[in-house]
Amino acid sequence: MLVDATLPVPASLMRLLAGLAPLFTAPSFRTFCGLVCGFLAQTGRRTVCGMLAGTGLARCWSHDRAHRFFSGARWNPEDLGLAVARLVVMLLVPAGEPVVVPPPALPPSPACGTRSSAPARSPSCSSATNPGPAATWP
Repeated sequence: MLVDATLPVPASLMRLLAGLAPLFTAPSFRTFCGLVCGFLAQTGRRTVCGMLAGTGLARCWSHDRAHRFFSGARWNPEDLGLAVARLVVMLLVPAGEPVVVPPPALPPSPACGTRSSAPARSPSCSSATNPGPAATWP
């Protein structure tokens, strides 16, 4: 299946990517497919230039097209991450098996005793005046 006149995407990969299409506009989805193919084909660093070179699109697409995808296209990285996680579970976890999802990680915080405007989040930093993350984490 051709996603773009310049981008032949293997049918097996396109079946996986098609489930992510609703997360993008049509032009953004074409760019996403090109970058995914380049990411998989590139053996060196996974930079925008490397991804375009990996698919041979560096000669066909404007370099700015890929940069605009990351900086200005309308898509949400969190939604994409959740959709990819669902896809992985659907493909790899047998039907009916429970899936345990850990709670989100606490944001990084400075070591105990450093001066910061952020509250301490480490359980070892708990005290009578700062009960620690259990009191502030929903």
